[in-house]
Amino acid sequence: MFEVDLKKFKKYDKPGPRYTSYPTAPQFNESFTHKDFLNEILKTNNAENKAPLSLYFHIPYCDTLCYFCGCNMIVTRNRNRISEYIKYLKKEISLIKSLLSEDRIVVQHHWGGGTPTHLNPDEINDLASFINSNFNFTTDAEISCEIDPRELKREHLEALRINKFNRISMGVQDFNEEVQKAVNRIQPEEITMQAINWIRELNFQSLNLDLIYGLPHQTVDSFEKTVDKIIKISPDRIAVFNYAHVPWLKKHMTLINPDDIPAPEVKLEILKMTIEKLTSNGYEFIGMDHFAKPDDELSIALKEKKLYRNFQGYSTHSGTDLYALGITSISQLKNIYAQNHKTEKEYYNALDSDILPTAKGYYLTLDDHIRRDVIMKLMCDFELEFSFIEEKYQINFKEYFKYGLENLKEMIDDGLLEVDDNKIKVFPIGKLLIRNIAMNFDGFIERNIDRAKYSRTV
Repeated sequence: MFEVDLKKFKKYDKPGPRYTSYPTAPQFNESFTHKDFLNEILKTNNAENKAPLSLYFHIPYCDTLCYFCGCNMIVTRNRNRISEYIKYLKKEISLIKSLLSEDRIVVQHHWGGGTPTHLNPDEINDLASFINSNFNFTTDAEISCEIDPRELKREHLEALRINKFNRISMGVQDFNEEVQKAVNRIQPEEITMQAINWIRELNFQSLNLDLIYGLPHQTVDSFEKTVDKIIKISPDRIAVFNYAHVPWLKKHMTLINPDDIPAPEVKLEILKMTIEKLTSNGYEFIGMDHFAKPDDELSIALKEKKLYRNFQGYSTHSGTDLYALGITSISQLKNIYAQNHKTEKEYYNALDSDILPTAKGYYLTLDDHIRRDVIMKLMCDFELEFSFIEEKYQINFKEYFKYGLENLKEMIDDGLLEVDDNKIKVFPIGKLLIRNIAMNFDGFIERNIDRAKYSRTV
């Protein structure tokens, strides 16, 4: 069982990036345009680049507003608005496909939101069929979709299954009714179980369930009841997210009474209970907020040091070029990030002009590449051989990262990690604070030029 010592946690509770990318999205700038993205696509689609593809499609629409939501979403029941979006999404697919080499193969395909299953079954089939006809997939491609059981019908899942989706991710958050009312997400347990039964009847390969701790009215005892029920359901993966109360970024979070949010000490107790309970019931602690069964691909990738991290969180597919389509989506190629426009109007106007709907992006410098490799190694392998970076980039690690290594001394004293002449090794307790550890190697933080407001790390 994984045991958590809370005494060491309180001083590390500070704002920090989640490092789904480095540099992080706040560093993107509007001087990077659709022309820059186009040039990079053309440059990376040649005989030398055989990197597989990862596809992400953002479906922003939801039926109702969840007050805790930090995603880019739009609440609407206007079916015409949704069908128009699908039309333009197809237009972006065709535009991207025309720029890619014919031999590029898709190994990963994900629909996120919003709520992808806010599309009706016919719309799911229409969009998925169009995607399948435009791209070539490996036979073992990971094809996943986020769902909301509250408006779900079996026909939604059947449409996904027919179109070769093999993984489902579903938000539960908390089974407690008082918590659900406080965040405007009324999701009776029987509705969740009905969706899970359908998923298993249709033989989806993997099920992930999301929980959130730190929501209004949660206590250790109340959340333990939810965790017990999740363990009994026995999903393949579990994500336990820390609620990030950021009303300055998401105005709808002002609808949550801050007085109802558990105190930091209670949040830590909830986290401690959850980790210890899941790890004592057969789940591997992957890192940060992810858990998986020992035979799951994430657990295997962790053991084999093949884990990867991108905008969807932890993944098993490194070395891919990520093309993300739909409003707000962020594409990632070797040397750039490119983010689409955030509004439907801007997104549609760009596609009507037959140009990529790029709003902003970022060109990585050599320093960015070095630091990204360090941060991703720490986030995914939880250890880093200095020689790996030194040989790849021809630098002296200890000199290059003098600032970061000196800042680790308190963490070493607290037993979060160890540093010797050859490597950094993060201990199990340090996995919980891996964001804090990684921040010491962030060039923007080191140079004191990162002005972004992040969620808290604990």
